[in-house]
Amino acid sequence: MKPISNKLLVLILTIGVFGILNTEMGVVGLIPYVAERYAVSIPDAGMLVSGFALVVAVAGPTMPLLFSKVNRKVVMVLALGIFSVCNLFSVFAPSFELLLAARVIPAAFHPLYVSMAMAVAQQTGDTAAERAKNSAQVFVGVSAGMVVGAPIAGMLASSVSFPAAMAFFAVVTVAALALTVVLVPSMPVERPMSYGSQVAILKKPFVLVSLLAAATVNAAMFGFYSYLSDYLGSAVGMGAALVSGMLFAYGIANIVGNTLAGRTLGSAPRVTMVAGPVVLAVLYLALFVAGNALVAAAVLLLAIGVAVGVANTCDQYLVSRSAPEAPDFANGLFLTATNLGTTVGTSVCGALIAGGGAHAAVLGTLPMLALGLAFTLARLRLEKR
Repeated sequence: MKPISNKLLVLILTIGVFGILNTEMGVVGLIPYVAERYAVSIPDAGMLVSGFALVVAVAGPTMPLLFSKVNRKVVMVLALGIFSVCNLFSVFAPSFELLLAARVIPAAFHPLYVSMAMAVAQQTGDTAAERAKNSAQVFVGVSAGMVVGAPIAGMLASSVSFPAAMAFFAVVTVAALALTVVLVPSMPVERPMSYGSQVAILKKPFVLVSLLAAATVNAAMFGFYSYLSDYLGSAVGMGAALVSGMLFAYGIANIVGNTLAGRTLGSAPRVTMVAGPVVLAVLYLALFVAGNALVAAAVLLLAIGVAVGVANTCDQYLVSRSAPEAPDFANGLFLTATNLGTTVGTSVCGALIAGGGAHAAVLGTLPMLALGLAFTLARLRLEKR
């Protein structure tokens, strides 16, 4: 098979990453429909999200390590094939237990594909700026899957049917699988590393500080995002239709932020990495002060969406650049760190909501962003040395 252009390869990787993240987070918009369809409680239905995330956190460092010597195309086809089969089964799953199983099984292959896609993008291009841009484009798929899939799936479930919403996940992964099989050439690993040499990156303070920076910033961003729908309705006073529209607009803003970061990381990486948590802290504080002023809150949330897209891309950038000798394993560690960060952030913001109402969730972002900034600055000092 003839080699394809870098642009087409990165596009296919972006679609694949979107399909996998869409499968993970898109179901957030379907939790009430799952509870009704399978006669389970809302917390039980939420296991479709928490169970998936837990498996990703465990598989994050292990699966990329185990498959680090395997042909990249084989990895792509294997992961996308399992996601496609399980997503197709989910459309017709006869019981909640089988639906949960169809979610948990592919979750183990989530970090395998996503870490590999990030590593390939980071190595595609002739210049550092081009490689940073390609990496940011793949992260567009991550952001789109995390924040655009949920409102789309929710709209399909409400206007068409629950199976139609589940079919949406399957269509995307099947399309990515077909594109990979037909267009992507064989991509053998040219210089495979031993497992021991990859694990050895955990001895580097540079790597550990980078992971802590990514985890804490992600805890702030997605800890609050987990309650954004409730925040918009309870604290800001938006109606259900406006909340769906705002969530979709927030997702588009994330993608804009990813694109912006792809450019600035290539030209001014240090400034971009420091600006992320600082700008976010200012915007979250302004959102808290805005209270239920609907227009001000909407404008600030769009700005936050852009800043989150920038900061999310920066998190992945600083982790991957801390261990370029083991990109797959480093990206797997990144996925584990960010998923654990999300778990902690959700708990912190949830505790504040329980004590002070939906409006208090914003305050949970500030201490985590302060930690994120401290770890980022420490990482930059180590890099300078």
